[in-house]
Amino acid sequence: VQLQASGGGLVQAGASLRLSCTASGRTFSPYVIGWFRQTPGKEREFIAAITSRSNTYYADSMKGRFTISRDNAKNAGYLQINSLKPEDTAIYFCAADEVTYGSRVSDYDYWGQGTQVTVSS
Repeated sequence: VQLQASGGGLVQAGASLRLSCTASGRTFSPYVIGWFRQTPGKEREFIAAITSRSNTYYADSMKGRFTISRDNAKNAGYLQINSLKPEDTAIYFCAADEVTYGSRVSDYDYWGQGTQVTVSS
């Protein structure tokens, strides 16, 4: 499956964004979808995951402002980010896996190219 992340941009602190992850090549519905983010010089950080049945799992530090969802009919997953802060500036990646429901980079076999989110103060 090929993934394409989109929806990033330059926003002011306090704004909201909805990132999208669209899949092609296969039906997305059986896959776990995960979202990660990465800043220069740091490891990729887990945000949230959603199973094929829409059970969700968030990193403790991401609970509250981040909401993961999916629309299997559209072969897409989403990450809603509210009350954006400058420290949310990062490249956001979506990932997918047929089997694993996890928080590690190694848990996911398929990755999108990332979408840049920049939050100005």
